[in-house]
Amino acid sequence: MSSALSFEVFPPNTQIGTEKLFKTLKELQQLEPDFISVTCSNNRQTIEETTLKVADYIHRKLKVPTIAHLPAAYLSQSQLAELVKRLDQIGINQILALRGDILPDLPPKKDFVYASDLIQYVKREAPHLHISGACYPESHPESLNRIEDIKQLKHKVAVGCEQLITQLFFDNDLFYQFQESCYLADIKVPILAGIMPIVNRNQALRLIKTTNTKLPRKFLAILEKYEHDPVALREAGLAYAIDQIVDLTTQDVSGIHLYTMNNAEVAKHIYHNTKNVLNGQWKAG
Repeated sequence: MSSALSFEVFPPNTQIGTEKLFKTLKELQQLEPDFISVTCSNNRQTIEETTLKVADYIHRKLKVPTIAHLPAAYLSQSQLAELVKRLDQIGINQILALRGDILPDLPPKKDFVYASDLIQYVKREAPHLHISGACYPESHPESLNRIEDIKQLKHKVAVGCEQLITQLFFDNDLFYQFQESCYLADIKVPILAGIMPIVNRNQALRLIKTTNTKLPRKFLAILEKYEHDPVALREAGLAYAIDQIVDLTTQDVSGIHLYTMNNAEVAKHIYHNTKNVLNGQWKAG
């Protein structure tokens, strides 16, 4: 299974935020994405009350294919079994298996240490589920090196991961190098390119502070030049993301996964400015 265009959303912490997200999702529905993925926190109650609630709405109300994120580190086998049962009741047959961030004040559970452990369990107990996994074009931040990272990724695919979605990146050359490494390692599942449009200064500052993502000179120049001009920064950030997508499409990437930050206007702007390119490659449009 591969995708042309897909979106990621996150469940808000408030009822007002959830209502706003549902309005956003109705707008995203009109773009006919291949799927919409719904993120989660490491708290099981949050998964049931927010992630599955949003995924249920997307799947049953909007009739859009949905992927629910599941974090391995904070799930027990019994909890995972209950979540799989609930997904079956809703009719969702896709998950994104993650290890999840390890919280400093909350020790992880022992049932699934890595995402590959969760994948192996799900593939055995619920083989009807289609499993996606995360990957890092610049290597996982906790990996010793690129070789070890690719080795672990190959194991993830070997135990049942059928599709990979990258973390965000801003340097397409790094993605192409990563893609070549996967090819040489005989990793043959589709790899979807994760793109996050940067449209405001606070978002950019959080990105710089919390990630190890390489920021190319061209990208940094945009942040510096338009730091105090929010309208120009938004326009330049959108143009940068569009340029990435056009380049990736011409290189026959398996799909684009857009990190929407729950912003329908950003997603629509990018879609309408790339749809002819997308139509030339895929069915979306």
